[in-house]
Formats: sequence, structure tokens, C-alpha cells
Amino acid sequence: MRRRTAKHERKIVELNIADLQALNGHAEADHFERGDGELVKLVIASYCELMEVLRNNGITLARLRKMLFGASTEKTKDILPPENANSDTEPPADEQAEGGGADSADSPGSTGEEPPKPKPKGHGRNGAKDYPGAKRVSISLGMLQAGDDCPECGDGKVYESRPGVLIRIVGQAPLQATVYELQKLRCNLCGTLFTAQAPDDVAAQKKYDATAGSMIALLKYSIGVPFNRSRRLQGNLGIPLPAATQWDIVEAKAKLIAPAHQELIRQGAQGQVIYNDDTNNKILEFMGERARKAALQEAALQEVALQEEEEPESSTEKDTKKKQRTGMFTTGIVSQCGDHQIAIFFTGRQHGGENLGDVLRQRAEELEPPIQMCDALSRNIPGELQTIVANCLVHGRRYFVDVFENFEHECEYVIKALEVIYKNDAETKKQQLSSEARLLFHQTHSGPTMDELHKWLNRQIDERLVEPNSGLGEAISYMLNHWNKLTLFLRKAGAPLDNNICERALKKVILHRKNALFYRTQNGADVGDLYMSLIYTCELNAVNAFDYLTELERHAGEVACHPEQWMPWNYRLTLEGLAPISPPGTDAPDSSLADTAVDTLGAR
Repeated sequence: MRRRTAKHERKIVELNIADLQALNGHAEADHFERGDGELVKLVIASYCELMEVLRNNGITLARLRKMLFGASTEKTKDILPPENANSDTEPPADEQAEGGGADSADSPGSTGEEPPKPKPKGHGRNGAKDYPGAKRVSISLGMLQAGDDCPECGDGKVYESRPGVLIRIVGQAPLQATVYELQKLRCNLCGTLFTAQAPDDVAAQKKYDATAGSMIALLKYSIGVPFNRSRRLQGNLGIPLPAATQWDIVEAKAKLIAPAHQELIRQGAQGQVIYNDDTNNKILEFMGERARKAALQEAALQEVALQEEEEPESSTEKDTKKKQRTGMFTTGIVSQCGDHQIAIFFTGRQHGGENLGDVLRQRAEELEPPIQMCDALSRNIPGELQTIVANCLVHGRRYFVDVFENFEHECEYVIKALEVIYKNDAETKKQQLSSEARLLFHQTHSGPTMDELHKWLNRQIDERLVEPNSGLGEAISYMLNHWNKLTLFLRKAGAPLDNNICERALKKVILHRKNALFYRTQNGADVGDLYMSLIYTCELNAVNAFDYLTELERHAGEVACHPEQWMPWNYRLTLEGLAPISPPGTDAPDSSLADTAVDTLGAR
């Protein structure tokens, strides 16, 4: 076996303009094989251009990265070159004038240079009001009170003014511990042992407070810190917390707060607009199960092959084996219920449409079918359950973004036309229009632009101005094939433009997948879905998720009885109506009520 004794060192070759010109001359003299000369000339030209750009100090790393790898976003200003901002591919002037409005944060963006923003007032640092979770300590002047005589002049009266503010921030472990050492005395004659009594509020507490489970859940399922990383951090800070213990804590907590999760699903089923989408995920036990089933299936096929002449396999059994699903997914569902938004996650074998169907089976029969926003995949449709389907306009736009370099003129027209639609939608949000008023606004201002775009798309196909099998042809075909669903916002009040809100929700799943790689079991996936649903729903409704999860555990008995009173948007009102409770951990929930929550976890 040969061993490598020295590392391969890169050889630096210095080239000057003369060397490059000579090499370019060889390429022009066709000293290379057929076709290679043009390729060599292209490489030389690209190298020279890159060196020239680097030689000029006016380029930033961001510009260089964009030059080499393209734009990292799909905003219009990052796709279209600035010099084409006012080109003849813009939509007609009257339509563009009607568009108006400010850019939306979720829209594809705007073209050209943005106007400079006014310099904000102040120093740019966070003020005292930006720390709502900080502990507040009031320090008085001592003997001097409001209304007293001024000690300086003796004639005036002092009055309350705006207090001075000092902010002090300290570091600490995510989970802290307190060790209570109870003194013990033993009689040297009779051996009786006397032990100091712990304070009442300490003796009644559990080892792990409700806040411990909330913090672990937030670290794991909100910002994607795996249990082992938390274990290392806690160990380095002198408060050990094994990974297995962390799992035991969040699993036990999940069983107590499961009724709130089930109520969240039930209320999500009543939404007027429901967004859904899928992303891939892994469950380790399913992967092992798949391997075992494959081995068993192969053995069974071999056995069947021996008996095939006597008892041939039916076509139904063959179709069943072919259709056996092996994929694993996490479905994200965001439901707009009045003023509240509800996020729900499901991980397992089922596709987005199947999980959405399970949710909609809890929908009240008297309600009309909801508006469903998704991409054009058939697996996102909930089977026999009726919805008013709208497709994502951003998905249709992305097809043109992907082929922009090859069809700049045509793609620019489509991108700029859709920009008008997003500007109009941003204007409706700015004016806080109702669903009906928003529909009328889009029909008036966005309708003409979409009509012109539809005619333009049809003309490209009908007059054979584009090859149907090309990238541009496929992009146009996608838009035309799903035109009615892509333009539902022009016919149905409340219909959204895109599925961006669900895409953002799935970032929770993607962040967890990036750090933890997989779930070990289906039960672990169910626990993760529960916490992600509750946490992200809190974020959508500007609620403190840590406080919410803590109060759910402390009032598990009440949550099991009336979960509808313990949603993120009303649990504070419920707490205000309750009688004062004992310190944390002193009031164990009614076991008969808490037991009813145990079996609801993971129920579909």
C-alpha cells in the first residue's frame, strides 16, 4: 500500500498580458481541436475581465459574489439590470401609473435604485422600552418626595419627571439551578437525626419547574439547538443537563399541554384562508422499517416466484407493492381565522393534501369551503374535501426568473408586470382595506395588467414566437395552464397572491432538520410538531411563547377542561379571571383531567 509522504502543493503561475495574448493567438490560429479554440478564448476573456474588475478597488465582495454566482434573492431589483429599469419591456404607462403603492416585504421587489431613506433619529441602540422582558427596579431619592420644597432654592416645589435609566445585562445559563443545603444534626447519645425544614414554597416544587421545559422546547424546536449541544453548553456552565433528561422533560410537558394543540387544530380548521405546503423530513425508525420491509418483500417475492406457476400474483397486489410510499414529509399549514393566524405542522408519511384533509374534517358543516393557497402539485389538494384553490403567483414567477439569463427581453416583461400586482397589493395593506375593498382595488388596478399579460403569454404560443419545449416555453405553459388559480385574487375576496407565509413557517422545520438531521421516532416527530405549532402560532400573533408554554403546564387541569380559553391570543385574559394560585409547582393539576390529555398527543 502506497503512503502519501508529502502534501500536494499548489503551483502559482504568474501570467501577464503578453502571455494571455499569445495564448489567445494560438486559439485564433486554430491550434486546438475543433470547437476548443472558442472555448479557450472565452475562458481567457472571462479571466481578463475578472482580473480587471479585481484590479479596480471599486468592487465589493457582494458585487463579486453576484457576478460569479448570480443574485441570491428573487427581488426584481436583483434580477433586472439597473440600466433596463425603464426599458421598452415595461408594462404600458397607464397600467404602471395605476399600480402605484409601496413595495411589500414579501413581494418580489422593485426595480431600479431605491430612494435614499432618511437618517433615523437617535443613536440606533435599544432603549429601555425595547426590553419588555427585563426586570424593573425603581430607585427613589430617599427623603425627597414629589411636592416637597426644593432643597436647592428653597422656594419651588419638586414634581415627578421622566426617570433616568440604566440598563445592565448579565449572562447566565439557559437553565439555572439552586441547591438547598438542609442542615442536619444528630444526637451523639440516642442517634436521633434532626433536619432543617425547607421553605414551604420550595418543598412543594418539582425538581424541574415548568419554565425548564419551556426553555428546552424553545431551544430545540424554535431556534434548532439539538439536545446534545444544549447538554454541552449546560455542562460548561456548571449545570449539567443530559440530553436524555431534556427529552424526558419536553415529552412529559407535551402530554400535559396536548389539549391546547388539539384545540389549535380544531380552530385552524375553521379558517377563511388556509395555506399549505410540504418539505422533506426524515424519521429514523421509518428508514429502518423501510429496510426491513424491503428485505422481507424480497424474500416473499422469491418464495412467490417458486409458486408462480401454481398461484400467480394478482395485478392488484403488484400495484399495491409499486405504490407503497417510502417518502417522509413535514406539512406546514397556516390558517387565517379572523384576526388570528394559526400554524400547524404534521410529520410522517402523509402528503400535504392528506394532512389538510384530516384538519378540514373538523370544520363546521355550515361554513363555506375555505380558500386554499398552495402550489400546483396535486398532492396538496385534500382529496374529496372541497376547497377554493388558489395557486402561488411567486411559483409561476420563479419559472421566468430561472431562465432570465437566456430570455432577458421576454422575462423582463413578465417580471415587471407582476411587480405592478405586488405594488397594488402593498397599497391595499397600507390603506388597511377590507377583503371586499381589496378585491375591488385589484380588479380596477391589477386587472388590466393581468389581462395584457395573459394576451402576451397566449401570443407567444399561438404565433410560435417561442419554442414550447424551451425553458421560456415551459414557464409560459405553467402560467397559462394554472391561470385561473393564479388569478383568483381578481375574483374572490380574501384570496392571497402567494404562499409566502407558509414558506416562512416551514423554515422552522428546515432549521430543525439542518441541525438535528432527523427525528428518531414518530413519537419524537409528534412532539416536535406540537411544539413548533404552538411556538410559531405565538410568533404569528406577537405572543411570548416562553410564558405561554409555561402557563399551559402550570394550569394543565384547566387546559384539559377548557382548551379554547387557553389559546395564545386569550390565555392572558383567562389568567386574569382565575383565583391566585400557589407558587410555581405547588398546585399539581387534577390527575383525572391531566390523564385525559396523555393519549391525545399525536392523534390525527
